[in-house]
Amino acid sequence: MPASAAETKSASVFGQSIARREDQRLLTGHGHFVADLNPPGVLHAKFLRSTYAHARIKRLDVKVARKLPGVVAVITAADLKGKVGSIPTAWLIPNCELKTPPYAPLASDVVRYAGEAVAVVLAEDPYVAEDARELIEVDYEPLPVVVDQEKAMAKGAPQLHAEAPGNVAFHWKLAGGDVETAFREAEVVVSNRFVNQRLIPSALEPRAAVAQYDYGSEELTLQVTSQNPHIHRLLLALVLGIPEHRIRVVAPDVGGGFGSKIPVYPWEVVVAHLAKELGRPVKWVEDRTENFVASIHGRDHVQYVDLAAKKDGTILGIKVRVIANMGAYLSTAGPGIPTILFGFMVGGAYAIKAGSVDVTGVFTNTVPTDAYRGAGRPEALYLLERMVDILAHKLGVDPAELRRKNFIPKEKFPYATALGLTYDSGDYQGALDKALELVKYKELRAEQAKSRSSDHLTGIGLSTYVELCGLGPSSVCGATGFQGGLWGSSTVRISPTGKVTVYTGAHPHGQGEETTFAQIVSEELGIPFQDIDVIHGDTSSTPMGMGTYGSRTTPVEGASIALSARKVREKARKIAAHLLEVGVDDLEFKEGKFSVKGVPSKGKSIQEVAFAAYTAWNMPKDVEPILEATTFYDPPNFVFPFGTHVCVVDIDKATGQTAIRRYVAVDDCGRQINPMIVEGQVHGGVLQGLAQAMLERAVYDESGNLLSANFLEYLVPSSLEAPRIETASTVTPSPHNPIGTKGVGETGTIASTEAYMNAVLDALAPYGVTDLDMPASPEKVWRAIHSNEPKSTGKR
Repeated sequence: MPASAAETKSASVFGQSIARREDQRLLTGHGHFVADLNPPGVLHAKFLRSTYAHARIKRLDVKVARKLPGVVAVITAADLKGKVGSIPTAWLIPNCELKTPPYAPLASDVVRYAGEAVAVVLAEDPYVAEDARELIEVDYEPLPVVVDQEKAMAKGAPQLHAEAPGNVAFHWKLAGGDVETAFREAEVVVSNRFVNQRLIPSALEPRAAVAQYDYGSEELTLQVTSQNPHIHRLLLALVLGIPEHRIRVVAPDVGGGFGSKIPVYPWEVVVAHLAKELGRPVKWVEDRTENFVASIHGRDHVQYVDLAAKKDGTILGIKVRVIANMGAYLSTAGPGIPTILFGFMVGGAYAIKAGSVDVTGVFTNTVPTDAYRGAGRPEALYLLERMVDILAHKLGVDPAELRRKNFIPKEKFPYATALGLTYDSGDYQGALDKALELVKYKELRAEQAKSRSSDHLTGIGLSTYVELCGLGPSSVCGATGFQGGLWGSSTVRISPTGKVTVYTGAHPHGQGEETTFAQIVSEELGIPFQDIDVIHGDTSSTPMGMGTYGSRTTPVEGASIALSARKVREKARKIAAHLLEVGVDDLEFKEGKFSVKGVPSKGKSIQEVAFAAYTAWNMPKDVEPILEATTFYDPPNFVFPFGTHVCVVDIDKATGQTAIRRYVAVDDCGRQINPMIVEGQVHGGVLQGLAQAMLERAVYDESGNLLSANFLEYLVPSSLEAPRIETASTVTPSPHNPIGTKGVGETGTIASTEAYMNAVLDALAPYGVTDLDMPASPEKVWRAIHSNEPKSTGKR
């Protein structure tokens, strides 16, 4: 059972499963969300969105809508001309001929996806705004549409942007080692085409924004559903032309993001501009339909993969060619997802000596794509782990043993990969062994062999993953074209009464860091956990920070907090030594108290020192009053969590229905601050990854209409589909940050998709089925069974 705050008075709380303090307000209805805000005089904004995926706007008539009682304004692109800039792309990948066509906040001449906004109504009441929106008349001239990225590259395909001939947004390449020799010397080459389908993030809380402009202070305040408030402020300043120090961005409680609340969206910019223009607060809350057709989507790769190996199973090299669907425009971080975050990880946990990656980003008449939980890493690890299983089947060897044979040995860390990364630490075989022992792998294989003639099929799927996260250092990120640093920032302040306030540039929104950050500080300062508050999400009170995404918050922002706390502790040590009239080296610090070595009764608590620092009556020379420190921590490298997931499925031959019998996840995220929170993150990630394999798929018709635009057509998992997830861990600290942690928020999503698909295809192996496109619906599985005769599968 998790410990309560009252039970955690000991200073040593790092590693304890303390109940999340944020849950009290969230579960009792006391959270503060943007949609709850209704400042006096607020105007409600409703956007008119194109029902055409590609069309020229011939006529846009708003006169009738403007006359409706209660309507204050109806705004079109013409009203914004010269006042609001284009929405920027913040990841400008170098050396790939990147094309960044303008992305106007409201379309003026041409719409390029169904859901793009062409006008916005502002009214005293949201229902009046909706009624007025229906009165806007638009005449469209339909243009040819293309939604498939491979078709978009074909000769004669409809062109979206004059700036991007052939609809090519970029062409990016990465290579390492001698790929030609690896394939020339290969005794076995397996090849496959994968479709990593488009997904819709579907956060519980849709996006929302409330903007207010104070003409007295000339300050714009935007309260918005954002994963990175400071980045929102920076980009708003660039687009609106308002000095950055005159913009305050507040992200209160956020009901899930999964990457979809990283970008700066056109409609947030419009709301902010109109609050200043009209001199009244403006509020926009996205409805669920808008969320489907206008918030970013994720994934959407077509992948061609070749894997070279020897007959003994040694993997020699990998070649990957990807056509990535970027949608109609480049979103904030869009170009970096299928390139940097994808390409460097296609070698995974294996000692592959050569590899090449070729990625073409393509514009289509669809919603722009950007980061979705895992962001590039799931796409990379999926193709690799599927290819390892395909190779194992080809060679007739056990997929677990093939992985074991090719793992990077633990004594080789830090390990320089062929594609240019240096992995920090790892024991991949240890995680595999633990997972196989927990699931009773040998017994399952024996059972599987006996059950092939029964009315069900059993499949066992493995995923041995490693991921890149803890994004930084800034110099490396800058070399990839990322338009900013990726350091962590924090201020730790002890009040005169000994209570602590932590200010962080991160913005937790479900990860539990109001709890874990307090645990870090409690560990460093020996101050009770319940006496520590964590403040985030407001650019007016927190240090400039880079936000929460890419599983960076704990290893980067948490490291910054630990360093700030250590600075405070060392300053307190100097003051304590002065008060006790001893040298600083004569003191030891334990459980919040400085004691003279050998004389434990002679000492000062850190709370006593904090009060002395506040009064400043008796301070050592050259030491300033107040216990407070700020740290901007730029990590020396990424961190690389890893693990093994095993999925066991049973398939009903008569219906194709697949049931997960067991799911075992063994993850290594370094030192764990709060094991219960780690387990929760793994559970959520696993289910989100399983959703892609089992259920989720965004589907467009040939006219560019999103057919899966509601939860009847776009199936997200419920408790009925959620399996029991058995978790365990190994602990391999990262040497790259002062607290030894690695990220964990995306590991489950990265690992589970291929674990499930490998299990399904392992079950279907007697029928000669080597691949299925996701999601593996009962119909697809049934057809695979009944379209093929059972065959011998060789050794396992």
